[in-house]
Amino acid sequence: MATNLNAGEAVLELYRDGLRNAHAVEKQALSIMTPQVERLEHYPEVAERLRAHIDETNEQVSRLDEIMAGFDTSRSVAKDLGLSMSGGMAAMSHSMAGDEILKNSYANYAFEHFEIAAYSSLIVLGEDYGFDGVDLLRLSLREERAMAEWIEQMLPTIVRRYAGLYAEHGASTAKA
Repeated sequence: MATNLNAGEAVLELYRDGLRNAHAVEKQALSIMTPQVERLEHYPEVAERLRAHIDETNEQVSRLDEIMAGFDTSRSVAKDLGLSMSGGMAAMSHSMAGDEILKNSYANYAFEHFEIAAYSSLIVLGEDYGFDGVDLLRLSLREERAMAEWIEQMLPTIVRRYAGLYAEHGASTAKA
């Protein structure tokens, strides 16, 4: 697509596409986190932090909408729908696992780093080419880094609680 554009237009199109991709990724994150919250009986601090991050994620979606509106660009319905569906399927497949909380924790940690990479890349383009929205992207990046750090710090607690519940009651009780 960029072959008929000059270099500046091509990079602007790359930035716009990156914004659309980030929007779809945030929609996917919502489809992953929302079902998890409903199933976290034995991990209330995880449920509380996920609820907070769901609120942050909704704000991130709004920020991306705001940035895209400034470029007369809108979200990609197909990307949003496709990634939301795949996120929902991932959440459903984890819910059937005996070690659901562990699988969700690993997946959430990896997903946060995917989002960190996406926002970092958009910030580089925005800074290097003077595109609007960098401050809003930095705010979202800080939130994603904070969530990834929280998961990393909580993982030992989650694993220990899971192991204790598993040893006492078996996998069906320990999972969520």
